[in-house]
Amino acid sequence: MIAFGLTLVRHGETQYNKDKLLQGQGIDTPLSEVGVQQAEAAGHYLRDIRFTNAFVSNLQRAVQTAEIILRNNVHSSSVEMMLDPLLRERQGFGVAEGRPKEDLKNMANAMGQACRDFTPPGGETLDQVRTRFQKFLKSLFQRILDSHGHATQHVCPSFIPTIPESLPPVVAGLADDGVADLLFHTLVVSHGAYIRVAVQHLVEDLHCSLPVGLKMNQVYSPCPNTGICRFIFTLDADVSGPRPTAVHCVFINRRNHLAILKELD
Repeated sequence: MIAFGLTLVRHGETQYNKDKLLQGQGIDTPLSEVGVQQAEAAGHYLRDIRFTNAFVSNLQRAVQTAEIILRNNVHSSSVEMMLDPLLRERQGFGVAEGRPKEDLKNMANAMGQACRDFTPPGGETLDQVRTRFQKFLKSLFQRILDSHGHATQHVCPSFIPTIPESLPPVVAGLADDGVADLLFHTLVVSHGAYIRVAVQHLVEDLHCSLPVGLKMNQVYSPCPNTGICRFIFTLDADVSGPRPTAVHCVFINRRNHLAILKELD
């Protein structure tokens, strides 16, 4: 078995975010000035964290954020940033695309549904987003196992870290919580609705353990711009391919790095 870390980061603010307008795949906008500052702050926060690979939505707001994070990272010179359409935001919010978020709430209320579970006409369903994330995870798991096989040719097996399935990672409020001793650590930069669906899949379908004291309303709360989530996976392989035998959540929607921006206001 092999343990690896997955750090999910939402892109920085765009003008559409600032104006509280819905933007899915159909609206590809760059970061706002504040969004660039947020990405720089996230990059500074993660500057000493070693990533072995980076996967990024190919929408420009995510690409810009990832480029800034990796540019700030002292270990990023050999990290290839791979653009993956599977990490894109919902495939449009249908007829609500580009409209105020309040319109989506009103449409959901009219249908008797919670806003976060509602799919407007012509929009991608949350189940379809979940399927995309599952496909991404499957590909990532295989890549990690393949990399593990290559790495163990050069590293003594006694130094390949694993996490006992019942033992959650130690959380001390530091940027390297959970990943300080891991050989493999993946950075993913994606989008708010996508990350919420991803977290839901990890918690509900893969039975991810949660930090003590974390409430479910915090787990499913919206990820802020450049909010950071981290999970630790333990992988094994059988005839059907790689599978997670344990998933631990280290933290959800961490935003410590944004405090410096508030101080500058």
